[in-house]
Amino acid sequence: MSNQFMNILSEHLDDDNFIDKLSDQIGGAEREQTRAAANGIVTAMSSAITKTASSEQGATGLLGMLDTDHDGSVLDNIMDMVSGGNSNAGQGGGGLLQNGAGLISSLLGGKQNGIIDMISKMSGLSGDKTGNLMAMLAPMIMGALGKSKKEGGLDIGGIMNMLQGTQQKTSGNPAMDMIGQFLDKDGDGDFTDDLLGGGLLGGLFGGKK
Repeated sequence: MSNQFMNILSEHLDDDNFIDKLSDQIGGAEREQTRAAANGIVTAMSSAITKTASSEQGATGLLGMLDTDHDGSVLDNIMDMVSGGNSNAGQGGGGLLQNGAGLISSLLGGKQNGIIDMISKMSGLSGDKTGNLMAMLAPMIMGALGKSKKEGGLDIGGIMNMLQGTQQKTSGNPAMDMIGQFLDKDGDGDFTDDLLGGGLLGGLFGGKK
């Protein structure tokens, strides 16, 4: 079964022109370093979203986010937005950074810097550039998920299957496995309790902390 989520992301992340634009926007970087960091970011974000949505509260919140804020429209002009050439939908690349920073903070919380450091070492990209790249890609990742849900008429089970397929694709890669282990700090395979412990679900889904 085709993984539409990965197909949407790959359409951009396999595009040298798109990767070059990302590299320019983060201050200049080697194309393959940017691509490697982008793949690590997709893995980290997919893992965090999957584990968040494994609880009833998290699943309800995720579906609400996808229906109201992340329907995939961000992808319509993503090339212009990344290059800063689109004055709409968040004021270009700067808007992506701002919107993405909020998503990352909510999903990764206090683990954000550790994940950035891991991806930086894995890819050879500096920490600052990795952080900026993550902020730019976060809305795109959520947009790809929302577009997949909308076009496929998916329920939470279908969404989870897509995200788990993304993780399986990188399973066995020591660096990617390390990211997953770090996200689940207590080692129980469930990230939801970690988020609840830090009050992050409330921040992500608009509930009380």
